[in-house]
Amino acid sequence: MTTPVGSASDVKRHKWWGWGLDDVRFRWDNKPAFPGFAHAKIGIDLPSLPPAVEPRLEDFEVPASRLGDDARDALAEVLGADTVVTDDEIRVVHSFGRSVRDLFRVRTGDFARLVDAVVYPGTEEEVERVLRIVLEKDLVLIPYGGGSCISGSVTPDVDETRPIVTMNLGRMRRVLSIDDTAGLAVVEAGVYGPDLEEQLNEKGWTLGHFPDSFAYSTLGGWTATRSTGMQSDKYGDIADIVRGLHLVHPRGVMVIKGLPSQSTGPSLREIVVGSEGRLGVITQVIVQIHRRAPERQVIAYMFPDWEHGIRTMHAIARNTDIHTTFARLSDGPETAFSLSMLKEPTSLKSKISGAVQDQLFSYLASKGWDTEEEMCIGYVCFEGSKSEVSRQQGVVKKIVKGNGGISLGAGAGKIYDQKKFDTPYLRDFLLDYGVFGDVSETAAPWSRLNEVHAEVMKVVRRALDAIERPGFSFCHMSHSYHAGACLYFTFAFPYSTPEQALEEYDTVKRAMQQAFIDHGATLSHHHAVGTEHQPWMEQDVTPVGVSILEDLFASSDPGRNLNPGKIVA
Repeated sequence: MTTPVGSASDVKRHKWWGWGLDDVRFRWDNKPAFPGFAHAKIGIDLPSLPPAVEPRLEDFEVPASRLGDDARDALAEVLGADTVVTDDEIRVVHSFGRSVRDLFRVRTGDFARLVDAVVYPGTEEEVERVLRIVLEKDLVLIPYGGGSCISGSVTPDVDETRPIVTMNLGRMRRVLSIDDTAGLAVVEAGVYGPDLEEQLNEKGWTLGHFPDSFAYSTLGGWTATRSTGMQSDKYGDIADIVRGLHLVHPRGVMVIKGLPSQSTGPSLREIVVGSEGRLGVITQVIVQIHRRAPERQVIAYMFPDWEHGIRTMHAIARNTDIHTTFARLSDGPETAFSLSMLKEPTSLKSKISGAVQDQLFSYLASKGWDTEEEMCIGYVCFEGSKSEVSRQQGVVKKIVKGNGGISLGAGAGKIYDQKKFDTPYLRDFLLDYGVFGDVSETAAPWSRLNEVHAEVMKVVRRALDAIERPGFSFCHMSHSYHAGACLYFTFAFPYSTPEQALEEYDTVKRAMQQAFIDHGATLSHHHAVGTEHQPWMEQDVTPVGVSILEDLFASSDPGRNLNPGKIVA
């Protein structure tokens, strides 16, 4: 039995009304092009607006916990009274993920149903004992990683009448062992991304899994939602990384050994990966790890338009002489957005760089490039020895040139690498001013990527016209495979009134999701199902597929005590 780490009070968490740390904010005043971009696309005049007022929890009525004394005492006997928390702010934090819907609700005090307690077990044995109490007393249990999910996976059902307990695994955050020969690590599921990398890096290893939510998501959460990191081209999706795990199930602990491959019937590992807490609580994960590369570089490239860029990315994915860490392409609208986010140059070096960029864009425009609407930026990451990185860069440079692109070098790549985890703070900033900014992502074969891209952009425009709101959308290709790639769409628009906000949001979001299905893509590549994507499950996996999932969950959890209502009703 392992010894628990720390206390409930030192577990990392989001602020109650938004993303991440209280003292981190998106700034627009040091980005000279951003106010003009925001005014042109969504009609807000930032310089004329007053500073945003931070929400205050004391302005809202927080419903009292429904957890009875009997259940509270039983949980406290197992965990200790200080790790069974019914504090208002902690319950609010754990009652919402970080989807736009969740953040709008929490910012407007829509606390129709909060979880009734948050428990912080420190060992697998404590998780088992808590689960027994949940079943004995007919409670509802929601496993909780970092709370960064944007699909409703940790949000309680507003119609649930039984007491709801959220289980935060943040005290279970250690790398328990490393098999240097096999390249496998046994890790507790509650570890956050930065903490996991720090523990592995100390011994020369990396997991290589870096989702956008990296700073505020956990290994257990990645596993439960079939996460994908931005470096999946080299290291794989979480389903590739996870080789074994421990699942605390109503019938006991299921242990899946850390093996390279098995042929023992349907993959139990695959059944648990992506199960979103409906089969039990993931407490340990056996993951494949890699020695840290001595050299790492991100190179930026520019293309005249989306089609030239996609042809390049397809060629890179299919070339057996290279194995890039990631290859990413922004479409024209996203490229314009990215350029608007550049900070005002202050140093001599940055001023020179800005002048060179202006000259380059003028030159490209003289050659017929549409540098305002169509031009696309791409990024490719290379890792390995210095000579291997140089060799692969040479191969990619030839592919880029052959498809009409040019190299911008490592300087622009460094900017991308430094800012890759900052986007969620922009979403909070937009909400301050009555603007929804959200994302939807999908995967499709290479043969249909351009069709999916074009059609989704059209349906967003039609949806915005239908609700008579200004707004915009953009997209990037973020993960490559032999057969296809992930397309990651972003959209933003100012809602008309708080009363109509979510109805307007649903009009746009539903149009995007339906377009994915209608054009041969999937409803989600890596954001999971939760409740947000549930309406399209039958269209994506067929009614038979849904019935198989329903049978699995009903057999495993007949009392619907384990995160009920997620994935399928």
